Amino acid sequence: MVKVITYGTYDLLHRGHIRLLKRAKALGDYLIVGVTADDFDKGRGKINIKQSLMERVEAVKATGIADEVIVEEYEGQKIDDIRRYGVDIFTVGSDWKGHFDYLNEYCQVVYLPRTRGISSSDLRSEVRKVKLGLVEDSVIVRKFLKECTYVNGIDVVGICTPELENLHPDFKELPLKTSCYEELVQNCDALYIASQPSEHYEQIKYALNQGKHVICESPIAMSAEECDELFKIAEERECVLMDAVKTAYATAYTRLMVILKSGIIGKIVSVDATCTSMQGFNPAQKNNKRKWNSISAWGPAAMLPIFQLLGTNYIDKRIVSLLADDQGSFDLFTKIDFLYKGAVASMKVARGAKSEGELVVTGMKGYAYVPAPWWKTDYFEIRYENSADNKRYFYQLNGEGIRYEIVDFLKAIECEYTLGSVSHEESKEICRVISDFYARRNFFSLDGKERYLTDK
Repeated sequence: MVKVITYGTYDLLHRGHIRLLKRAKALGDYLIVGVTADDFDKGRGKINIKQSLMERVEAVKATGIADEVIVEEYEGQKIDDIRRYGVDIFTVGSDWKGHFDYLNEYCQVVYLPRTRGISSSDLRSEVRKVKLGLVEDSVIVRKFLKECTYVNGIDVVGICTPELENLHPDFKELPLKTSCYEELVQNCDALYIASQPSEHYEQIKYALNQGKHVICESPIAMSAEECDELFKIAEERECVLMDAVKTAYATAYTRLMVILKSGIIGKIVSVDATCTSMQGFNPAQKNNKRKWNSISAWGPAAMLPIFQLLGTNYIDKRIVSLLADDQGSFDLFTKIDFLYKGAVASMKVARGAKSEGELVVTGMKGYAYVPAPWWKTDYFEIRYENSADNKRYFYQLNGEGIRYEIVDFLKAIECEYTLGSVSHEESKEICRVISDFYARRNFFSLDGKERYLTDK
């Protein structure tokens, strides 16, 4: 019996896939089809897969062509599978010609011609055509624009910024460049907002009331009440409102959360997160008006693992800041301690000070260590008293998590529900903590001036 094996994503299974599978089956007597897992696809840059792994597996089985269906989960698995199943022929589409010649050492390699004029990528693009507008000209917006090029079905149509005369070259080719926010909103289906945090509430509210979907850099509002109101409007208008904390979409981070919640280090008793960066900020500069302060720039990322592991129902907190001026709107450094029933947490954020940007989660059996910069890591460790039991985890990171964030935003629009990488409750608590910073609740200033208040 001649065994044949082939692999693919098989997203939105179409006649091209079926013809390829039939040709593969004709090469032998027994056909094994490997369907690539979601994480493996991410590593290969295929991130905007429409269907889940099980949906794709079932679609391949439903054709009746495959004698056996397996899941491809890791690099190098093809060699393992060829050996394990006693495969005689490996086959794949001709667009991969030459790429798998190394497998000739283990079996015969055959490249089959693809069906012209149809592809899953084209189908995905046809399904999702979202005209996106960008709000603000900044480093994070430039990164977001670049990451949009890796995602099918999104068309960046314009940008709104108050300083058009100094527009970065990356945006020069966009069809619409305006300083009028209302004009941008009227010419798009969705908006990515990265303006000043104090502007978010009004901009989001206007866009939602115009029936536009919104993804906004966190914090999405300056108070928990405003945050609640925005999510309510989004629900009433049947629009997507997504909190853009890119760390929440990074593969290593999401896997870390799942592993820790499984109890691998026992009961969690402490979470310590540090995020600092002085890049692009000079404390001596007089004009820092458009620059985000430490609590807004880094606070949401630092609070994310705390709230996702320990919840938002803490007993008390204390905010300690080093302020840049008497007005106190710009914090050079902020440390916040949270007290929970049975656990504690601490976060340090800074744009005017520097520290090791690591994440440490302490449990009663062991601890998790994520090296700097933990908010865009592809690696973490689970450590125990006996170092022989330590485990290391590696995951592909593309675009700092931004492109996965964009994909989830498009899926939410398409499926008419918001995915849960950052819950509404977590978004609301992030807004509440930042509001407490500005209101000086539970606050103490390192400049020596008494500003400490005890009401939560």
